[in-house]
Amino acid sequence: MTSAKRIRVLVVEDSAVQRELQVHLLNSDPQLEVVGTARDGREAIEQVRRCQPDVVTMDFHMPHLDGAAATRIIMESLPVPIVVISGSSAQHEVAETFRALDAGALVIIEKPYLPDSEAARKMVETVKLMAEVKVVRRWSAALTGRAAPARTEPDPTSPVSLVAIGASTGGPLVLQTILASLPRDFAAPVLIVQHISPGFTEGFTEWLAAASGFPVQMATQDARLEPGRAYVAPDGLHMAVKDDGRGGHRIVLTGGEPENGHRPSVSHLFNSVAGAVGDKAVGVLLTGMGRDGAAELGILRQKGAVTIAQSRESSVVAGMPGEAIRLDAATHVLAPAEIGGLLALLVKRRNGNSVHEPSKR
Repeated sequence: MTSAKRIRVLVVEDSAVQRELQVHLLNSDPQLEVVGTARDGREAIEQVRRCQPDVVTMDFHMPHLDGAAATRIIMESLPVPIVVISGSSAQHEVAETFRALDAGALVIIEKPYLPDSEAARKMVETVKLMAEVKVVRRWSAALTGRAAPARTEPDPTSPVSLVAIGASTGGPLVLQTILASLPRDFAAPVLIVQHISPGFTEGFTEWLAAASGFPVQMATQDARLEPGRAYVAPDGLHMAVKDDGRGGHRIVLTGGEPENGHRPSVSHLFNSVAGAVGDKAVGVLLTGMGRDGAAELGILRQKGAVTIAQSRESSVVAGMPGEAIRLDAATHVLAPAEIGGLLALLVKRRNGNSVHEPSKR
């Protein structure tokens, strides 16, 4: 592959040692070429204008201008796919890092410290993947585009007992959009499996609760599911549900082998919900690489559940929802702005409440 066809990368990192490692890792891949570096957010903005990269890797904690502020300015002027690479481990610091998603970054991944580490491999893979994403001025605008038409199949009439959502690359901002649109009296629990780097889940959960205004917490073993709350699967554990014998459901967390390369996996959650909840469930599959949860969304549909796939056009990576659409597993294909509204409508209509415009926070 000639240099003209390589993906042009700008590395933004205030640590000289870390900057050198990232440059080495990226240049070691024949599809990538580092065309510039920056030591802080102000330099990053200048280098984007000068180098015109295809992708930017962005540190978060930097002098003069942090990663979120630099991302916002870049996305308002010269939009480019931005991958935030974070070395934070404390929960609050990780939650703070997620501000970069509000500013327009596509994804947040773990900072590599060794050349042969999983984090190093993930960084190179993510940079190549994000180079294919079409960004616009301020990413949030992309989430309000027109959706593919919803299917006309009538919804089942059973009450909604539970909403199960699976997401991967690009999922955090979509989840924020969906949860923020749900009414205060949303009468069903929401279970979430989000593929994310180890150590980021607690911070992600804290950020999602604050950014959406919806009650969000980490899932814990045997917790009874409460309506109007969202539960996020923890690092390294599959999440499932079981009947509590009193008309409700409880959380089951297990180790076990990864499914579709993931633990927690969307497939594991959807299979469990299909068995325990059936036609009283709603399954939602959002943006992400691979096919985790796609076939199992079809199982939910076969059980009579309402199933929703994010539209290809609105997905950062259309792998998971695209596979579900290909398998005819989704009863509705929608952009994020429509998904929350449909969930609110389904829960109100099917749980016997009057259908009005959902109240907003």
